[in-house]
Amino acid sequence: MAKERLTNEHLNHPFAPLIDENCTVLILGSFPSRQSRAVDFYYGHPQNRFWKIMSALIDEEIPDDVNVKRELLLKHHIALWDIIHECTITGSSDSSIKDVVPNDIKALIDHSSIRHIYCNGQTSGKLYKRYALKKTGIEATILPSSSPANARFSLARLIEEWGQMIDLS
Repeated sequence: MAKERLTNEHLNHPFAPLIDENCTVLILGSFPSRQSRAVDFYYGHPQNRFWKIMSALIDEEIPDDVNVKRELLLKHHIALWDIIHECTITGSSDSSIKDVVPNDIKALIDHSSIRHIYCNGQTSGKLYKRYALKKTGIEATILPSSSPANARFSLARLIEEWGQMIDLS
């Protein structure tokens, strides 16, 4: 079977932030993967460890459906969004991202109870610092990426690192 050849695509972020008036924590990714875009929700790649990490940290079952994922995070006052509104990307590779137009993180948090911002991975962290930090005035904590491309971190180590850094209160 021939491997699919990926090309650069200029894309807009396909879905809205997950947030309500009770959220105090915002977790920012970079841009949805191809699999996330296909299921129309965050961290949709079956090998991404985000949902396993979150489930361990909040002591809940790993959600298996988008509605349950939404409910689980909102129940624990956790919002999700991505730093990128629009970009050119090849497949799902953060290293290929260029022509970035950021999301308006300040507008999102201005109408919320967000007190803590966490970036899922270095790309999200760098872009947050470049485009949003001065506007929001909230220093973000950069967490190790939950992506399957982050092979340096086992699931157990990700849970440990996220658990030491993230304040879900």
